[in-house]
Amino acid sequence: MSAGVVLTVFVLVTAAELPDKTMIATLVMGSRSRPILVWLGAAGAFLIHVGLAVGAGRAIELLPHEALEIVVTGLFFVGAVLLLAVPERREKARGEHEAEGATPVATAPWKVVGSAFGVILVGEFGDLTQLLTINLVGKYHEPWGVFVGAYAGLLAASAAGAFGGRALLRILPLEWIRRAGGLALLGFAAYGIYALAT
Repeated sequence: MSAGVVLTVFVLVTAAELPDKTMIATLVMGSRSRPILVWLGAAGAFLIHVGLAVGAGRAIELLPHEALEIVVTGLFFVGAVLLLAVPERREKARGEHEAEGATPVATAPWKVVGSAFGVILVGEFGDLTQLLTINLVGKYHEPWGVFVGAYAGLLAASAAGAFGGRALLRILPLEWIRRAGGLALLGFAAYGIYALAT
C-alpha cells in the first residue's frame, strides 16, 4: 500500500465530500444532536459505501487497458462537471432536506446513531465520492490504499460537518471547496486524455 496513493485519495475524496449534500446533512444533524453520535452513524454508513465502491473498482479493473483508461478519464470528467456546474445552493438544499427526517435532540443515543447511519447510507448511493472511489481503484490498482484514503477522507469530512461545520463554512465557503475539487478532477481528466492520445 503506497502512502502517496493513500494521501492523494484522501485529499481528493475529502475535497469532493466537503461541498456534498451528505456533509450538509451531517452538519444539520450535528447541530441538532450530539455530534459524536452523528459522526459514528455516518462512519458506519461510509464504511459500507467505501467497501462497495472498492469492490466495484476491482470489477472495472477487469476491462482491457484502453477501455479502463477511457472509463477512468470519463468518470473524472463527470466528477469535475458535477462539482463545477451544479450550484452549491442546490447541494445545500438537498443536504438539508435529507437531514429533515433526522432524529431531534432529545432522543436515545442509539436512535441518533441509527438515524445518521440511515440518512448517510441512503444519501451516499451513487454519490460523487462513491464514483470517485471506484475510479481511483481503477486508476491506481491499489484497492487497500484507495480504501484507506477514501474512508479517512469521508471520516474527516463528516467530522468537520458534525463537530464544526458551521465554523468551517464561515472560514472556507462551500463554493470555493467545490471549485477546488472540480479543478483537481478536471486536471485528472485532462491528464487521462493526454495519456490516451500519446
